[in-house]
Amino acid sequence: MTDITPLVQVRELDRSFGRVQVLSGLDLLVEAGEVLGIIGPNGAGKSTLLAVLGGSIPPSSGSIRYEGEDITGRTAHWRARHGIATSYQVPRPFLGMTVLENLLVAARFGGGLSASDAADAASYALERSQLMDRADESAGSLRLLDRKRLEVARALAGKPRLLLLDEVAGGLTDQELPPVIDLVRAVSEQGVTVVWIEHVVHALTAVATRMVCLTYGRIIADGSPDEVLASPDVRSIYLGIEPDLGEADAHA
Repeated sequence: MTDITPLVQVRELDRSFGRVQVLSGLDLLVEAGEVLGIIGPNGAGKSTLLAVLGGSIPPSSGSIRYEGEDITGRTAHWRARHGIATSYQVPRPFLGMTVLENLLVAARFGGGLSASDAADAASYALERSQLMDRADESAGSLRLLDRKRLEVARALAGKPRLLLLDEVAGGLTDQELPPVIDLVRAVSEQGVTVVWIEHVVHALTAVATRMVCLTYGRIIADGSPDEVLASPDVRSIYLGIEPDLGEADAHA
């Protein structure tokens, strides 16, 4: 890490639901411009972490700083207006609106842009997501791949500095993955910081510049994708691969 203030600083983050502790004393730094991939087994707390970062769920304790400002108590609406956008695992378009109308609503009311800026942002999002030829189609008529693209495009239409992606590759075939990978890569190349939760690991590793593995609400590995996936703890807990006995002896 550098001496420059990270875009996001998470400190001692806890989140519980009743007696169930989902996040536990979690610390995380996200540098501006990186693509941070988050992996972990089901129930590890990944989606809860994303929801807390996006503001749809408050933490039980701990703090979140964004661009140096404490935003722990800020609402999801405030965060959207200040450059934090979320793309959900299950697409949530306005099904009765066209693709373009969905993007205009996201830019105007989610991102708080003026009418002219919203039109420009919607056009940009259409181009980046390769949905220009479907701009006038009803969102309800789109197949899953294009709904996934639209979900990311709606987040982009607000002109975010931080994009939170929740399993955008989930449910897609291997043949459908390249357009999604290309979209995330294009977003990153425009300078948007990305935090991406994903179970399709080969999609994640195609773009991620850094990866963390989460389990029981704690980070057990943090580094390059190759380093994290080679970690004995990650291989055992997440990938279900028992460590080689010789390797285990070497680390004893």
